[in-house]
Amino acid sequence: MPQPEDGANRQGVRHIEIDAEQAGRRLDQFLLKLFGTLPRSRVYRLVRKGEVRVNGHRADPAQRLALHDKVRIPPVRLEPEGGPRRVPRPLLERLRTAIIIEEARLLVIDKPSGIAVHGGSGVSFGVIEVLRALRPEDSLELVHRLDRDTSGCLLVARKASALRTLHALLREGQFEKRYLALVKGHWRHGRTRIDVPLRTDLRPLEFFGKRATLMEVSLHTGRTHQIRVHAAHSGHPLAGDEKYGDADFNREVAALGLKRMFLHAHSVGFEWPQGGAFSASAPLPADLAAIVDLLTSERGRARLHGKA
Repeated sequence: MPQPEDGANRQGVRHIEIDAEQAGRRLDQFLLKLFGTLPRSRVYRLVRKGEVRVNGHRADPAQRLALHDKVRIPPVRLEPEGGPRRVPRPLLERLRTAIIIEEARLLVIDKPSGIAVHGGSGVSFGVIEVLRALRPEDSLELVHRLDRDTSGCLLVARKASALRTLHALLREGQFEKRYLALVKGHWRHGRTRIDVPLRTDLRPLEFFGKRATLMEVSLHTGRTHQIRVHAAHSGHPLAGDEKYGDADFNREVAALGLKRMFLHAHSVGFEWPQGGAFSASAPLPADLAAIVDLLTSERGRARLHGKA
């Protein structure tokens, strides 16, 4: 093997045959796990340029790998362990303590707000990169995603077979996610289902006069910004939502101390096809709980109405 260049590890061309555990995984996910420290943009560039091939043919990053497929891996320069892309220890510890459930097939993370689920677009490390650094022996993949600002339950598969099962449950609507959200105004629709174009169930939990309502929102899909779009569509946008929200309402709740979008994934649940129910929950984090406490107080209600 050639000697490392400038402290980097460079391997020659390899051909990897896909086994039963890897079958069904997307090509990009397979490569990101294989290369580890290589930036996502470089991985996608290798595929686009045809340096990565499947069974001798050019491939698409989203292509699903099949059992016994042969993947050509080009020579690349990898930073050695402990190189410049090493995950900072405080971030490692923060995610280590965020693991709330650990089973043979999956991990459940109470994701802190402010941490992206994966690196890229100026973010060096997301949840998945940190977890892979913590658990190098596992084959970890995100089951679903949460916005960077959103806190709460995030599922990570420890095996490719578990990932395939959970993705199938998501596609079939057999995977329920419940969120807590603070919305503008007094919700007058009762328990409501919105289907424009995807199903969202909304149920009011607590009213704060005419200005805000704490809602429980249930999803059976996982489309980007679905809750935010449906809340805005109903005339009750989320507190702190800078893209779909109401600017005046956002200023009012910011005066109470809200520094991010009020959206928390508080529970997930599904049935394993092999049998057995699974559920997990994460309590409302301190920053959002403080806003609820303040809204229930006379002082908070006065401030929300602009009287203090």
